[in-house]
Amino acid sequence: MTAMLSVLEFHLVNYRRTWRSSALTTLVMPLLVMLGFGVGVGAYVEGGVGGVPYLDWIVPGLIASTALQAAVGEATWPVFSYFEWLKVYFAQAAAPLRVADILGGHLAFMLFRIVLSAAVFLAVAAAFGTLHSWWAPLTLVVALLVGLAVAAPTVAYAASVSSDSYLIILMRFAVLPMSLFSGVFFPIGSLPELLRWVAYVFPLWHGVELSRDAILGTSPGLLGLVHVACLLAWCAAGCLLAHVRFRRRLVI
Repeated sequence: MTAMLSVLEFHLVNYRRTWRSSALTTLVMPLLVMLGFGVGVGAYVEGGVGGVPYLDWIVPGLIASTALQAAVGEATWPVFSYFEWLKVYFAQAAAPLRVADILGGHLAFMLFRIVLSAAVFLAVAAAFGTLHSWWAPLTLVVALLVGLAVAAPTVAYAASVSSDSYLIILMRFAVLPMSLFSGVFFPIGSLPELLRWVAYVFPLWHGVELSRDAILGTSPGLLGLVHVACLLAWCAAGCLLAHVRFRRRLVI
């Protein structure tokens, strides 16, 4: 555990030097998305969705989607560069660090970035008066689950490819469809049945539903346990696969 915390400290020290480059984007993007989709598009959605104003309805999905975007951003090119360009992982493996320490420390940093981005979005949402329940802070826990469920398998993928062109393929054929068809902007009930089942499999939809229940103050019931179980399954499978890929690359 101490070794893993040392790896986390390494990433935090690096972030302390570069946080200004992402701070403005982290704050401005929620404002632009809220104004563009929530206020702009919402003006044309009469009656909202299920009696909930459109802006209020999409906010939970946007927070979960923010966790997705932050996870993908931290788990793609940074991981690939640490293997192929900067060789940071190999330098860490030469120190008295286990593969689990290297991977765990970096995943912990990713979770820090994910919850930070989600917290900023939640604060902006509160300023717009879109939070309907005192359970709304639980969306940060959901963001952590969504973030790890996305980041872990993405790390495994980034550790497996030989060119960053494959990362662009991931963005186009996995991340973009998941962002569009997971109930963030419209209920997935309006999708064809095949696409609905695709949404059920991907982790984002489960995070969107849990976030929406927390912010709107509705009870998820037993379905909430299914959502949590699916997210945990993605987390466990992703972490296991990432550890296997890291071990193959770092252990001689």
